[in-house]
Amino acid sequence: MGSIASKSTEGPNDDVIEQIVCNENDIPDNGMQEFEIGNNGNKVLVVKQNNEFFAVGSKCSHYGAPLVKGALGNGTVRCPWHGACFNLKSGDIEDFPGFDNIPSFKVSVTNGNVKVSANKCALENAKFVKPLTKRNPENKRTFIVIGSGPAGAECVEKLRQEGYDGRLILISKDGFLPYDRTKLSKALGSDVNGILLRSLPFYESGDIELLTKTSVESIDTSTKVLYLSNNEQLTFDALFIASGMTPRSTPEVSKYDNVFTLRTIEDAHKIHQSLSSDCHLVVVGSSFIGMELAAATFSKVKSVHVIGRSEVPFKESLGKEIGERVQELFESKGVVFHMKTSVKNYIGYNNRLSEIELSDGQKLKADVCIMATGSKTNVEFLAGSNIAINPSNGTIEVDKYLETNVKGIFAGGDVANAPVYPSNIKSSLGHWQLATYHGKIAALQMLGKKTPIKSVPFFWTALFGTSIRFAGFNHGYTDVLINGDLENFKAVVYYCKGNEVVAVATVGSDPIAAQFAELLGSGRTLNKEQAIDNKWLTEEEDTVVCTRL
Repeated sequence: MGSIASKSTEGPNDDVIEQIVCNENDIPDNGMQEFEIGNNGNKVLVVKQNNEFFAVGSKCSHYGAPLVKGALGNGTVRCPWHGACFNLKSGDIEDFPGFDNIPSFKVSVTNGNVKVSANKCALENAKFVKPLTKRNPENKRTFIVIGSGPAGAECVEKLRQEGYDGRLILISKDGFLPYDRTKLSKALGSDVNGILLRSLPFYESGDIELLTKTSVESIDTSTKVLYLSNNEQLTFDALFIASGMTPRSTPEVSKYDNVFTLRTIEDAHKIHQSLSSDCHLVVVGSSFIGMELAAATFSKVKSVHVIGRSEVPFKESLGKEIGERVQELFESKGVVFHMKTSVKNYIGYNNRLSEIELSDGQKLKADVCIMATGSKTNVEFLAGSNIAINPSNGTIEVDKYLETNVKGIFAGGDVANAPVYPSNIKSSLGHWQLATYHGKIAALQMLGKKTPIKSVPFFWTALFGTSIRFAGFNHGYTDVLINGDLENFKAVVYYCKGNEVVAVATVGSDPIAAQFAELLGSGRTLNKEQAIDNKWLTEEEDTVVCTRL
C-alpha cells in the first residue's frame, strides 16, 4: 500500500518527524489508536478505514478531549465530550463546537509498516486555523452579518476561508469581539479577553470590518439597504441575520437594581459583583441558565432558592427522570426548590428588591434575583420588511438552506425557525453547537455553494461536577428507556417516538451521545429494541441500520 493522499498541514521546509508507529495489522479496519511521536509526549491519532490509513491530531480543538475515545464516522472522527467532528483527511472541523481545525499528517505503509510524517510545530500546537482571504478592491460586492454570537462569528470566518474577497462587515450590539457566552453561566467573573473566540488581529488579517456597539434599526429588502443606529446606511448583496435573543424580563421586576438577567459579559460581571457570603439568592427559572447559575453561585452566597413552573428542573428539555435526579443532587448541596409554582409579587423599596412572594403565599428573602425565564427574539428591526416571521414564537422562517422568503437574505442561530436534522421538523434551538453550524452553512449559501442542513443537535451542561450530554431532537417523544444507574449518574436515557429513538441523554457514559450523533448523521436510525441494554453499541454495523433516511 502506498502513501495515503491527504491535505497535510506540514510544509516542505518544516522540521518533520518520521516514525513507524505500528504494523498495518495492529489496527482493525474502522479502528483507531493513539501513538506517541517524538520525544516530547506528543500524540497522533491513527485511523484505519476501508484499508486506508489516516493520521490527525489526537485532541479535539475545543476542550482537548482525546479523540481516540470518540466516535468514528465515515471519513470523520467525533469528539466524545461535545460532539465536534473532524475530517480524517484534512483535519478540518466539519461540525461544532469549537472553531479550530486539527492537524493532519502524511501516512505511508511500506512492507506492512505504518509510518507517520509529522510536523513538529503542528504536533505541539494540536490545532490550526485556515488563513483568511484578504479583500480585493476590484470586488464590489458587500456581505453583511448581523450578530456576534457563534453563528455570526463562524459565518464571517468561513466566508473568508472559502475565498470570498468582497467587502465583509460584522455588526454587533456588543462592545466586544465575539466571545464564548457558554462560559458566563459557569464562571461569572470571566475576563472577556480569556473567552474571545478570535483576536482582533485575526479579523484584521481577513479585512473583516467590525461594527461594535451598533444595532440595525431597519431593513429595506427591496433596495437591500440597512439603516444603522449610528445613522449609517449600508447596501448589501447578501445578508445573514444571526441577531439571537434577549432574556425575558418585565417592567415590574427590571426596575430593581438587584435583579439581573444573563446574556452578556457585562451582565455576568454585575451578578458576580453583587454576590457575597451573606447574600440570599433567588433564581427564577429551572432550565439550563438558571440551573447552571444556581450551581456556579452556590458556594459564594448564604442561600440559593430556585423557582420553577414545571414539576422538576429540565422537565421540558431532558424529561422528568433526569430532572428528578438533578434536583436531588442540588438539594444534597443545600439548594432549595419551589417547583410547580410562580411568582405572585415582587416586593421592594427604593429600587431594590427585598422579597419574592410565591403563588402559594410563601415569601422568600431576596438580596439578589436572577431571572432565567426564557428569551425573546431580536427581530424588532425587521418590522416593515418583507421577511417572514413566525407569529407563534417570533422567529425568522427559513428553509433547509437557511434562506428566508427574501432571496439573498439568510438567518440562523437562535433567531431562526429552521428544519432540524434528520426529522426536518422546524424549531428554534438555543444550542451553541447548532448556531455555529448555521454560521458555516449560511456562509456557503451566500457564496452559492448550496448545502442543506445536516447536523444532529448536540448540547451539554455541567452541574456540581456532573456532566450531561444530549444528542438528537426529542420533540414529541412518547416515552423513555433508561439503561444504567441514574441514581449514581452513570446512565443513558433514550427518548423514543413510537419505536424509534430520536434522542439520547447521557451522564457518566461517554462517548455514547457522540456515537448516537454519528449514527443519525450517517443517515441511520435506531429502534427501541436495539437500545435495550445499549445493544446497538456491540452489534455489527449492518444490524444497527434500521432505515436509510
